[in-house]
Amino acid sequence: MRSTLGAFLFGKETDAHLPERVQAAIEKQQAESEKLIGWVQLLLVTIFASLYAISPTTAMNDDIRPVPWALGLYYLFTLKRLALAYRNALTNWFLTLSVIADIGLLMVLIWSFHIQYMQPASFYLKAPTVMYVFIFISLRSLRFDPRYILIAGGTAAIGWITLTGYVLWSEGGTSMITRDYVTYLTSNSLLIGAEIDKIIAIILVSAVLAIAVMRAKRSFIRAVGDEILARDLSRFVSPEIADRITHAKQQIKPGDGEAVVATVMFTDIEGFSGISEKLGPKELATMLNEYFTETNAVITRFGGVITQFEGDAMLITYNAVKPDSDHALNAIRTALAIQEISNTRIYSFGEKLKTRCGINSGEIVIGAIGSEDRLTFTVHGDNVNIAARLEALNKQYDTYVLATEDTVQTCGDHADIPEWTPRGEVTVRGRETPTRVFSISPAPLSDQNAAQAASHVTDKVTS
Repeated sequence: MRSTLGAFLFGKETDAHLPERVQAAIEKQQAESEKLIGWVQLLLVTIFASLYAISPTTAMNDDIRPVPWALGLYYLFTLKRLALAYRNALTNWFLTLSVIADIGLLMVLIWSFHIQYMQPASFYLKAPTVMYVFIFISLRSLRFDPRYILIAGGTAAIGWITLTGYVLWSEGGTSMITRDYVTYLTSNSLLIGAEIDKIIAIILVSAVLAIAVMRAKRSFIRAVGDEILARDLSRFVSPEIADRITHAKQQIKPGDGEAVVATVMFTDIEGFSGISEKLGPKELATMLNEYFTETNAVITRFGGVITQFEGDAMLITYNAVKPDSDHALNAIRTALAIQEISNTRIYSFGEKLKTRCGINSGEIVIGAIGSEDRLTFTVHGDNVNIAARLEALNKQYDTYVLATEDTVQTCGDHADIPEWTPRGEVTVRGRETPTRVFSISPAPLSDQNAAQAASHVTDKVTS
């Protein structure tokens, strides 16, 4: 029953043990909020001072002017608090003291009115300055911490009770009390019910704000957690796929997908099994990280999306996850750039890594595959299978880039694309219709250009 009521009032409860990175993100937001609160408080004290300066003077006690002193003290306190906020030095005890001081100084300012204007103490109970109490209380909602709202509201309620009690004490007990509302408004009489109304309003506003902020805080924590989860997800899948998943209008289900005309490229490292045999696990991981860092930079530069990793192999798509009208051309440019890296880069184990690429263009389906509990967001279809088969056929033709006729025609003629070499028709395993395939190689580099390319790649990785 208690948990049900708590969920009804404050929203769904969050995990009590938040990951450190989620807690750090929340604390960072709260620190930024304290800076904003400090500036608003500085604006408020400036408004107080300005109103006091331009207000017409009336009969005053020239010897006692507490308002300028109270405003000056509050101004210095606000500056100190703002400086601590920018230094991230605001501790919980200082924040609590700050909230109490905010309300306390406002109450002292209100209390001083009857001295400055030489009126009975009940005079200050009618001052409109009490409305600023609600500003100070609501100001604490910027931090997403209901404790400080309740502290501010409790301090304000106690402060107003104290001010009301001071009137009864200073003016001789019940002699100032009236039950007539008109008399209350037109004289210095005290209407107990009116002061109780103010106290109730302060308490209720504080309670409602605290509930609203607690609900917002729990939603905020879940939102921060989801944002960090999406950011982490983008490290394991491409940012484009992560964005597509997290911003889907409806929950993605198995089989959800769409047909698009795109270009698919499969890559694989030549002789990877032999390389793995020679290297230890850490050396192999270091080498693969270097390799994927360089190839990913090239793929990203030409608008490709790594849809899937499988060991040393990659499935790369163009115009599938994000729009790309030149998908075939960009896929070819990517393959040629990878070949240039393969020809110039010496990896940590002292050798080059030759990469085979198979490319095909046509209609594919992109979407979720798997069960309700475990899904993979990938591409599939006959044209995807052809690209995978072409990558393996490079070994048979002693080539490193093979593409279908559909890709060659879609790519078109461009000055930076070398001439294609026809390789005839092949019947790709698993298909009955023969496929015309072509190979391509990057233009040979001069010794000087090769050295410059190698140096450029090495410098890029080092930086």
